Amino acid sequence: MKNPEAIRVAVLGAGAVGCYYGGMLARAGHRVTLIGRPAHVDAFGKAGLHFEGLKFDEQVAVDASTDAAAVRGARLVLFCVKSTDTEQAAAQIAPHLDADAIVVNLQNGVDNTERIQAKISQPVVPAVVYVATEMKGPGHLKHHGRGDLVIGPNEQVKAWFESAGVPAVISDNIAGELWAKLVVNCAYNALSAITQLPYGQLIQGAGIRDTMRDVVEETLAVARASGVTMAPDMLARIYKIAEAMPTQYSSTAQDLARGKSTEIDHLNGYVVRRGEALGVPTPANRVLHALVKLIETRRSI
Repeated sequence: MKNPEAIRVAVLGAGAVGCYYGGMLARAGHRVTLIGRPAHVDAFGKAGLHFEGLKFDEQVAVDASTDAAAVRGARLVLFCVKSTDTEQAAAQIAPHLDADAIVVNLQNGVDNTERIQAKISQPVVPAVVYVATEMKGPGHLKHHGRGDLVIGPNEQVKAWFESAGVPAVISDNIAGELWAKLVVNCAYNALSAITQLPYGQLIQGAGIRDTMRDVVEETLAVARASGVTMAPDMLARIYKIAEAMPTQYSSTAQDLARGKSTEIDHLNGYVVRRGEALGVPTPANRVLHALVKLIETRRSI
């Protein structure tokens, strides 16, 4: 597709989230470079991105690289690496970013934008991601549902995404939106990972809704103690996630299933650490964090 307003886009971290949004921008005619692991990059180089969407299944033409320096020349950089790799990845791209580049942070967690901004001089726009995706194999993305974004104030970024068919809403309370997503992640990620169940089956388990309620209440208490304002109906919104994405496994579940390290330290673990600093008890989050870490340790032996 020819796009007279096409820009160069780089996706740092070509996993499920990065490939989804990068793929949507590529389908809209933007020149997209996916930066990721060799297995995926090799597949992209041979046949493009296999984008198995809800309404289409096609090979999307993209450039690909394993080198962070490939962000050079990009007007828009999507930052999609795991939270554990934030500082290192930001430092790697810092010397190669164009002066007018805009970095959009699509990571989980509530403090990554500040961690990126500490390493680079270009503006970093925080975004909250609501999409159900997975990498089915090298170079193969499968989209299960949603795909919308909530972003910090930046009309240009909003326009780029919307022109690519990605619903994007600007929030004047992006901190509250980031914490709202953290609440979702804390409620679902560890439980889905420990049980290796998708959301629809998970929520039907005995005592699971009550466990989620405990996790949500703790996380909201930590958010309030941090001075963050959030919507009052979070628990109802949490339960509806399972209805909207019944077949989705959490990213933490996918990581454990593949023997990879998870982001749990930046999800339930972050709530535990922040709660300790503020004097807010977080026993449910502590148990979930400890169990996921134990499973990680077992799989590494």
